[in-house]
Amino acid sequence: MKLPKNITRTVTLSLEEDIGTGDVTAALIDPTAQSQAHVICRDPAILSGVAWFNEVFLQIDPSVMIQWHYSDGDSIEAGTILCDLSGNSRALLSGERAALNFLQTLSATASFTQQYVNAIADTPARILDTRKTLPNLRLAQKYAVTCGGGKNHRIALYDRVLIKENHIMATGSITKAIEKARDLHPQLKVEVETENLDEFAEACAAKADIIMLDNFSLEDMRTAVALNKTVDIKLEASGGINLTTIRPIAETGVDYISIGQITKDIHSIDLSMRFQTP
Repeated sequence: MKLPKNITRTVTLSLEEDIGTGDVTAALIDPTAQSQAHVICRDPAILSGVAWFNEVFLQIDPSVMIQWHYSDGDSIEAGTILCDLSGNSRALLSGERAALNFLQTLSATASFTQQYVNAIADTPARILDTRKTLPNLRLAQKYAVTCGGGKNHRIALYDRVLIKENHIMATGSITKAIEKARDLHPQLKVEVETENLDEFAEACAAKADIIMLDNFSLEDMRTAVALNKTVDIKLEASGGINLTTIRPIAETGVDYISIGQITKDIHSIDLSMRFQTP
């Protein structure tokens, strides 16, 4: 995924939230004072969020200079200095928290994603994200997933038809829902969530592009994979999957495994900005 186009707006909202009418503590400092600082990563991590970090200081004070020693997607060891900053002391302090918030959250997303990617690295299955993202960080987190080696599922409600249990109940059947989707959105891929092999068979007959195997047992997944060899529909495993259970799921032969945890259950990477003695 390329860098999202909404970085400027996302950062603006973050700064409005954090600085508001002004940083009253930074106002204690001489407005002409200059400082140097660096950002230390205290956890092992996959770096993500450089553009958001940069944009924070670009909006606060474009004269702040940032020298990065690493790029998005790089593997970082604990204790590593990620970047050096120099510029107006007030600007550095006012932007510190917002900039680190983006960096620690997106690096956490990338790092957690890579754990799942590594767990099934020698299988054909690929890790997908979901729409279970942090509010207003959908595109940022989906970018971070790709930094960790994962792939993006649909971005939002507009770019793929995903027919779930409630859609099926409301339309009457899997077949009717797929037919309606093809009629209304012929340009979009159609995915169907199924909960058992009977629903899987109906979705196959109705020629879905992708079938989600939601909370299937390993035995039923293997059966679905075997049946699918005659129709060649993409299969996605989903539902309560974690690092302990993912390996045998990947070994069933499914194409994709979607993981909500990589965007919603993250633990922020420990980062800190430290001013340097002149």
